[in-house]
Amino acid sequence: MALNAGSSSLKFALYDAATRAPLCRGGVTAIKEKDRPAHFSAKGEAATALMAGEGPSPDTDHEGAARWLIAAIGERLAELPLAAVGHRVVHGGAEFDRPVLVTPDILRRLEALSPLAPSHQPHNLAPIRSLLDSAPRLPQIACFDTAFHRTQPRLAQLFPLPREFAERGVLRYGFHGLSYQFIAQELRRLERAPGRTIVAHLGHGASLCAMRDLESVATTMGFTALDGLMMGTRSGAIDPGLLLHLVMQEGYSPKEVHALLYERSGLLGVSEISDDLRALEASASPAAEEAMALFAYRAAREIGSLASALNGLDRLVFTAGVGENSPSMRARICAYLGFLGLALDDAANAANAQVISAPSSRVETLVLPTNEEAVIAEAAQALLGVH
Repeated sequence: MALNAGSSSLKFALYDAATRAPLCRGGVTAIKEKDRPAHFSAKGEAATALMAGEGPSPDTDHEGAARWLIAAIGERLAELPLAAVGHRVVHGGAEFDRPVLVTPDILRRLEALSPLAPSHQPHNLAPIRSLLDSAPRLPQIACFDTAFHRTQPRLAQLFPLPREFAERGVLRYGFHGLSYQFIAQELRRLERAPGRTIVAHLGHGASLCAMRDLESVATTMGFTALDGLMMGTRSGAIDPGLLLHLVMQEGYSPKEVHALLYERSGLLGVSEISDDLRALEASASPAAEEAMALFAYRAAREIGSLASALNGLDRLVFTAGVGENSPSMRARICAYLGFLGLALDDAANAANAQVISAPSSRVETLVLPTNEEAVIAEAAQALLGVH
């Protein structure tokens, strides 16, 4: 089973341990959300049995959701005993550059990284902690969003700060690595020439990754998942002097700055309507239009920066919720990229085709669905073969 814990959700997918054939996927949503009870859903071959009976407690937390899910699989899918559980863990720091089998000591070391990803790491680790207590013999594998970016050259990882900070692990780590790893594997499967590729993972969280020969060489997120692109509720890159101004001149506390940058900014902050692009695309509000225009402008600027790091661009790939499903946002972003030789096929883009670039385009432009859970299942299977 692959588990992917978000801030208010717990997604899962079941795979055959030998063949990795998908069996079922679903999740628990609205975990600890105000005025909304937790909701479980599933689809796939084994979904009917798993949906039978009561769901998790309406006021469950991530640990409770994981315990309920394991128990439900044991009771309702008794013919499919769990061989292992793989987890998405956002931050692996400088130490963890590949999937690892979780032990109590490993969990403690991962908990020490929580200050680097306060909105993600605790949620990622909650199911691991729960299962170590309730099913201590069940193998658990941690897969890291940061690991894919450890191929980046040192210059791409450094901040222009005194050297002591880098020695303490203050580096650009990058995130969304499981998604980027899946897209790299898909490009190999599709027999696309490796070349110079930028992948745009555009969802509620958003980032870009520059790949040379399908290995990460630069990315927009840095020490935390707050850096880089404008996102659903996160600001992305922002003048550090502005943050000093908020604290020193306007009296913001660190907690208030955290809430501002992580929860009140991005599409939600600029539009004052929603953090959901679909709601903004359906709105006639000038503020909604400005929010979408700013999102596209910021993304296009960062694509230009990464193209510079690659010394050119052969391929652009859109993925994740917005990247896969919003022809309008893809068109907005690509409208800035004619200087790179990118030309969009409007009809293909509107149809969400796999290839959306025009035949004359010097930059092949693709739309590829991502699948982080498949990467997690592959890692779990590989580690089970060793252990």
